[in-house]
Amino acid sequence: MDIHGILTELRSERARIDQAISALEAVNSTERRTGGRMPRAAAAQRRRAGMSAAARRKLSRLLKQRWAAGKMKPRTKAEPARANPARRMSPAGRNKIATAQRARWAAWRKKRAKAV
Repeated sequence: MDIHGILTELRSERARIDQAISALEAVNSTERRTGGRMPRAAAAQRRRAGMSAAARRKLSRLLKQRWAAGKMKPRTKAEPARANPARRMSPAGRNKIATAQRARWAAWRKKRAKAV
């Protein structure tokens, strides 16, 4: 009798049965799955192949070209050249907001001083 071989077969059969049971429970279950790690076999099957170094270089070069093309758009006469094109608030508008905020803080400090 080859006990070692029999034990190996029984263990593999048990693993297959456990996997079938968990699959059936997942299909039949109406409750949320609990968090946790996947079994090693399932995790090994989900791994994706990595990208080769040549493919990474090619992708990097293409993305750099794409960004450069977007940055190099010619400006129209209606859009003046500014130091920061993303800025949309005029300095006068910024000063108005800053003055109002200073007034709010002054009122808050005054109210706090009265309370103490």
